[in-house]
Amino acid sequence: MDISHIDNWIFDLDNTLYSGDTQFFSQIDKKITAYISTFLSLNPVDARRIQKQYLYEYGTSLSGLMREHDMDPDDYLDYVHNIDVSSLTPDPALAEHLAKLPGRKFIFTNGSRAHAQKVGDHLEIYHLFDGVFGIEDGGYVPKPHRRPYDDLIAKFAIDPAQAFMAEDMARNLEIPKQMGMTTLLLASSADWSHEPARTRPHTGEAPPDFVDHVTYDLTDWLSRI
Repeated sequence: MDISHIDNWIFDLDNTLYSGDTQFFSQIDKKITAYISTFLSLNPVDARRIQKQYLYEYGTSLSGLMREHDMDPDDYLDYVHNIDVSSLTPDPALAEHLAKLPGRKFIFTNGSRAHAQKVGDHLEIYHLFDGVFGIEDGGYVPKPHRRPYDDLIAKFAIDPAQAFMAEDMARNLEIPKQMGMTTLLLASSADWSHEPARTRPHTGEAPPDFVDHVTYDLTDWLSRI
């Protein structure tokens, strides 16, 4: 892969800067269900149905709850991101390869900036990034909607033609590719059969044509460029 034109490296956080196979995100997933159950006075089954419906329709469950129920985003984010990160193991090789990338590096997440720092610090890679763009930076409008991508490149003065983006959700790479970015999709070999098909991470099926590269292992992929 020719990376001579890339001087801005953009990484999603969850299931990207750590492997989706860890099932770490399931902690957040369960807390979202619990929050919706309490907030809307629903049983857990109906709460999960609403959770996944809003995830698909609005990009995040948070966005749907704000749009449909005028929910306070900060209380929600504080609750769902109050999780135990000890199950994640720092990867010194990943840190080494990130440090060697030429140019600037950014985290672009549908989670909060505080969540990005908490996870990034635990993984011992947060200090390697030049900036973080959280859900609050785009007015709580999530990927895959166009606005947060536009806000990201404006905030950090990024030329999309000289940018790279890595994600675990294929639909979140369509806009970056249209903008001119090089795209990498992180696939997972875990069993996601419990997750509705339309909101599962990529699991190895043929990727859409707006995906340039696919890998199951970010560390290995970075080691070969």
